[in-house]
Amino acid sequence: MKRFNNVKACATIIAIVVLCGLAAYGQEKRPSVLGTGLAPASISVVASTVPANGDVNPYGIAVVPRSKGSLVRGDILVSNFNNGMNLQGTGTTIVEIAPNGTVSLFAQIDASTLPGPCPGGIGLTTALSVLSSGWVIVGSLPTTDGMSDTAQAGCLLVLNSKGTVVETFYGSLINGPWDMTALDSGSSANLFVANVLNGTVGAGGKMVHGGTVVRLTLDGLHGAMPNLESITVIGSGFPERTDPAALVIGPTGLGLNASADLLYVADSLSNRVAAIPDPIFRVTSAGTGATLTQGGGLDDPLGLTVSPDDLILTVNGNNGLLVETTPDGNQVFTTLLDSSGTPPGAGALFGLVPVGGSLYYVDDATNTLNLFK
Repeated sequence: MKRFNNVKACATIIAIVVLCGLAAYGQEKRPSVLGTGLAPASISVVASTVPANGDVNPYGIAVVPRSKGSLVRGDILVSNFNNGMNLQGTGTTIVEIAPNGTVSLFAQIDASTLPGPCPGGIGLTTALSVLSSGWVIVGSLPTTDGMSDTAQAGCLLVLNSKGTVVETFYGSLINGPWDMTALDSGSSANLFVANVLNGTVGAGGKMVHGGTVVRLTLDGLHGAMPNLESITVIGSGFPERTDPAALVIGPTGLGLNASADLLYVADSLSNRVAAIPDPIFRVTSAGTGATLTQGGGLDDPLGLTVSPDDLILTVNGNNGLLVETTPDGNQVFTTLLDSSGTPPGAGALFGLVPVGGSLYYVDDATNTLNLFK
C-alpha cells in the first residue's frame, strides 16, 4: 500500500489555449471512425455482465492487451458498481468476457481481506485499466447503503493477473476515483484518474468545484507489485455534486490522444469535453483545461475514449447517444446506443472502448456488454 497526501499538488492554475470552441454539430458529413457514416447503428449483445453473486450496473471496461494468468488477450474486463440488491457503490466483481460471449469471473473482492486501506470498502467504478504486464487497476467509490451521504473516499485496487488484490493506493489525492485511462510503457505506466468526492458529500447536493484529475506514475511493473513513484494533480476545479439517481456527477471519462500530449476529460456538469495539455510531464494543474467542444449533441457526457485515429468518442448520461468529435472540436456523428428508460437512454451508458472498426460498450439498463459496428 502507498499513501500520498500532497505530492506535487498544484497551487497554480495555468491558462492554456488549444484548438477548441463550440462544435459545428452535424455540419460535416463524413464517415465515422466506426465506418458507419450516417447509417443506422448495428448493435449486438455480446453477453450479460451479471456474475453469480448478482452484481449489476456495469461501469468500467478494458481490453486485455496480453495473455497472462487468467487474462486472455482480446477479452474484455467489466467492473460492476452495484450489488445484487442494486445498491450503488457496493459492487465487488470484475467479469471477463471473450469476444464470443463466454463469461468468467475474474475477481470478487472482499473488503475484509484487502492488503491495504481502502476507506469505506468496495464499490467498483468506471476507473478500470489492464496493463500489458498483467496488472489490473480498478477504482472503488464505496457506500454502505447505496446512498450518496454514505459515500467514502475509496482507493485504487491493484490486482494481479489471477484476480487477487495485492496493493491499494489511497490518500487525500485519491478521493472517489470515478474513471481512468492509462499510458502503458511496459515496465512503467502513467494512470490518469478523475476524482469526484472532493467536498461533494458535505455539500449535500449543491454543486462544488473540487473535481480533480491526477496522474499516478508507476514503475517496477515486472516485479512483485507495482511501485507508485509519484502522484500529481494535473487538473482541478471541475464541477461536481451528489445526485439521487447517479450517486455523484463530476468529471468522468478520460482519454489520451495518439501523441499523448492532450488528455481529454468528459466534464459532465459543464456539458463539455475539456483538454489538458502535456499530461505526461506537467507538474502543476491546468485547472479545468480548455474547452474542445460543448453543447451540441452532448448531454451530460460520461464515458469517453479516443479512437486510434484521434477521434473523441463520448456517451451521454441523459439520452443514450454516442457523439463523435474531431480533434478540432467538430461534432461530426451521433447515434443512439440505448433507448430504454425515461427519458430514453438516461443513465444507461458509461464505459466504452474501440476495437478495430467496432466499439464495445456497457449498458447499465440491460446489464450487458454490447458491440456497435
